[in-house]
Amino acid sequence: MCQICGDTIGLASTGDVFVACNQCAFPICRPCYEYERKDVNQCCPQCKTRYKWQKGSPRVEGDDDDDDNDDNGYEMINARKQWEQESEQPIPLLIDEQPISGEISCATSDTQSVRTTSGPLGSSENDQYVDPNQPDQVRIVDPSKDLSSDGLRNIEWKERIHSWKLKQERNVMHIAGRYSEGKGDIEGTGSNGEELQMVDDARLPLSRVVPISSSKLTPYRVVIILRLIILGFFLQYRITHPVKDAYPLWSTSVICEIWFALSWILDQFPKWSPINRQTYLNRLALRYELEGEPSQLLPIDIFVSTVDPLKEPPLVTANTVLSILAVDYPVDKVSCYVSDDGSAMLTFEALSETAEFAKKWVPFCKRYNIEPRAPEFYFLQKIDYLKDKIQPSFVKERRAMKREYEEFKVRINALVAKAQKIPEEGWTMQAGTPWPGNNHRDHPGMIQVFLGHSGGLDMDGNELPRLVYVSREKRPGFQHHKKAGAMNALIRVSAVLTNGAYILNVDCDHYFNNSKALKEAMCFMMDPVLGKKTCYVQFPQRFDGIDSHDRYANRNIVFFDINLKGLDGIQGPVYVGTGCCFNRNALYGYDPVLTEEDLEPNIIVKSCWGSGKKSRGRNKNYIDNNMTPKRTESSVSIISREDTEEGVEDYDDERSLLMSEESLEKRFGHSPVLIAATFMDQGGIPPSTNPSILLKEAIHVISCAYEDKTEWGKEIGWIYGSVTEDILTGFKMHARGWISIYCMPYRPAFKGSAPINLSDRLNQVLRWALGSIEIFLSRHCPLWYGYNGRLKPLQRLAYINTIVYPLTSIPLIAYCTLPAFCLITNRFIIPEISNFASMWFILLFTSIIGTSLLELWWSGVSLESWWRNEQFWVIGGTSAHLFAVFQGFLKVLAGIDTNFTVTSKASDEDGDFSELYVFKWTSLLIPPTTVLIVNLVGIVAGVSIAINTGYQSWGPLFGKLFFAIWVISHLYPFLKGLLGRQNRTPTIVIVWSSLFASIFSLLWVRIDPFINGSSKASHGQCGINC
Repeated sequence: MCQICGDTIGLASTGDVFVACNQCAFPICRPCYEYERKDVNQCCPQCKTRYKWQKGSPRVEGDDDDDDNDDNGYEMINARKQWEQESEQPIPLLIDEQPISGEISCATSDTQSVRTTSGPLGSSENDQYVDPNQPDQVRIVDPSKDLSSDGLRNIEWKERIHSWKLKQERNVMHIAGRYSEGKGDIEGTGSNGEELQMVDDARLPLSRVVPISSSKLTPYRVVIILRLIILGFFLQYRITHPVKDAYPLWSTSVICEIWFALSWILDQFPKWSPINRQTYLNRLALRYELEGEPSQLLPIDIFVSTVDPLKEPPLVTANTVLSILAVDYPVDKVSCYVSDDGSAMLTFEALSETAEFAKKWVPFCKRYNIEPRAPEFYFLQKIDYLKDKIQPSFVKERRAMKREYEEFKVRINALVAKAQKIPEEGWTMQAGTPWPGNNHRDHPGMIQVFLGHSGGLDMDGNELPRLVYVSREKRPGFQHHKKAGAMNALIRVSAVLTNGAYILNVDCDHYFNNSKALKEAMCFMMDPVLGKKTCYVQFPQRFDGIDSHDRYANRNIVFFDINLKGLDGIQGPVYVGTGCCFNRNALYGYDPVLTEEDLEPNIIVKSCWGSGKKSRGRNKNYIDNNMTPKRTESSVSIISREDTEEGVEDYDDERSLLMSEESLEKRFGHSPVLIAATFMDQGGIPPSTNPSILLKEAIHVISCAYEDKTEWGKEIGWIYGSVTEDILTGFKMHARGWISIYCMPYRPAFKGSAPINLSDRLNQVLRWALGSIEIFLSRHCPLWYGYNGRLKPLQRLAYINTIVYPLTSIPLIAYCTLPAFCLITNRFIIPEISNFASMWFILLFTSIIGTSLLELWWSGVSLESWWRNEQFWVIGGTSAHLFAVFQGFLKVLAGIDTNFTVTSKASDEDGDFSELYVFKWTSLLIPPTTVLIVNLVGIVAGVSIAINTGYQSWGPLFGKLFFAIWVISHLYPFLKGLLGRQNRTPTIVIVWSSLFASIFSLLWVRIDPFINGSSKASHGQCGINC
């Protein structure tokens, strides 16, 4: 795209992409290049190098004499002169040599159309902006203009320049009116010049893609291709060279290796094009938060989900809520909803205490700009808290606030202690009435607004964000759909009460570590072009309280820093369940606003049916986006989304032409307030809504029967059908054509807690794997769902890998036991190989190592993190994944349901990482323990056989020992978890001591030193035929 006018750059006379500047290749189109040469300074706006004459363009004074003449150039010069005579003012120049980012309406030659845009907040000209890196929507040129191709081009150029002039003049007049007292000049010196520079900055993109250096990616891709080729030759050799004396072992190993190869392809190729992203918060402020004017940032509703306050401590939830209330975002645009799906009075009372403490904590955070804004983690920081705090009152106020927080903790802990013993008659509220949620499986819906527009002010008299407690109705006989059902209830409640344009959900133990996290997300969501097709912005998960060696790979560094970066270069990261900011329209099941480029067929369709450019040229359905948004075949949306700039009233007549009231109610349920809120693309309550009925309507939309015969959980909101509703929800959005964004700010946006105990960690992985199996056996399986949609092929590979990875546990556990059987039976899975055949083994191992090292190079992941991930892949594959496969098939085929186990998030009160060494027995420990014992026994048996056979058997023994030690080294963290902290003896000492003791015992028996030489001779003469 041209960086001046936003048009396509086009081709040179040679057929290549037109390049105006040979020094820096600054992208501009030929008309802008010709204009710069004739009417400006004949230099590149970026590097200031003088433009050279390009064939097909007119000459100007100063061109080299030896350049070829071009007859067409004079026609363009005459056309420009004629236009200049008609123009009343000169063309505005670039401000401070910054490129104008697409402010000009532009035309493409192949569609003969003029592009128009609309700002995200309305139709105001000053709010308009187009990302030059993104294609625009198109509208048809007025057919009344009967122009030749040359005449059309000149008219289009004139229209673009005229539109550009008008917008530049408005911007200059706007700045001059606001800062009329400035004495600076128009060139950018003085106050007016600085403000003009701010206008330029406000037009620039709010984010940019930071490609990974080709010097890192090119070798990485080359090694991937080489590994694929080597893998093919390796498998060909393995299949064609069976081991006849160990046929069962050989066939098992070959089947496992083929599955591992397919699994590697599914995992590797979605990481083909990883990218990084950078946001510009200063540009966001210049565009939407002008000083002295109301903030134009759109409202956000934040969801916090909790179930059991005994497993999810109220103090942890309170810290999360406090960090949300203190976030750096306009307070009238933030609402926090806490879902208590366990209807616990403990959670309700803890939230009431939190609301009172927030009146002191929030102003303290904003006054001194502290980070993080969760008090527990702020006061635990071992840093110099006086750094950059020059206010004399800071030390005094910090000490006072720490005392206040300690008292707050005492009150919360007292509530927890009181809740340990439930009264026989149930809990009673302060008014003396029974707590409605005493029976957590049979209770009415409950909503309590603690803070907000009428819920109290902080100690400085400032307004606080809204804080709402929600516990949806539960009755016997209804399917409540666990977390997904709770999230959908929050969508409806928030739509009725506040109706934020965006929704951010976090788990109760994930606090805001970066107070500007919401603004980071808005750099993508409020982009006028990118935001229209972005369904969510996913942040990586970061964790506190994990041991420095990360024994069980709790941080998931490889997944968050490698896999998701790779997906961000395709269609976006998968939804991971927390730390995600959603576009509410995407959750409503609507399609994105697609541009012409987005509507290009994917690579599979192109290869079969072509790109379809000719049909698009004849198809007049590509009309203005304000008339009809682009739809995809995968969509089941009933409602056609349109702009809401003129208010809800303007929609009533148009909507009535498309659907009846019955279809609306069938989709969203019987709530006119909720249905009216779905039309508010910019968020906010519809003006015609009566505030007095909102709370009653909110209770209605969280009733048990509300979702009956609606699209909730099927096409709207969080999708039902799996305990891992996050994967399914994100997959449905991507299948409709939405994209997602991976945002990794320098300071992590969120931090949470993770189960560091072995048993808890395995149960967590079991739930994730079980959800994947449920999706695999459902109609939403990526293997067969959504092929008529807009899901990109590599994105589909990633989703297939996400749901089939638990199946790898079966070949993995078989492969891990093969070394032991080989050692015990004195057989091997590989025949005696030649030097040529050994080359493929060496090349395969080299390519595996090379791929891993290059992956670590471009991602910045440490070698230790990668190794921990590899270890836990084996640990989880031989335990939790295996159980998930059998439980998933039993659930789907036999109807035997499994209970959702909430991961314990208790704080570490018994010392540093004391929970790490606690042994909790579970059946998940049986398979990996068996694999460990079998391999240890196999090593002892193999050494024993080699000792008895002679030196000729030691060569094959080393190959078998290598594979057995490979298995044991991967299961080593699991073995440490089994042994715990008994007597503080290092696990490695126990393992190797037992192993060497067994080997030396065999050697002792073989040597038999207590038998004299004559006895040995007689025994030798006797032999087996004695």
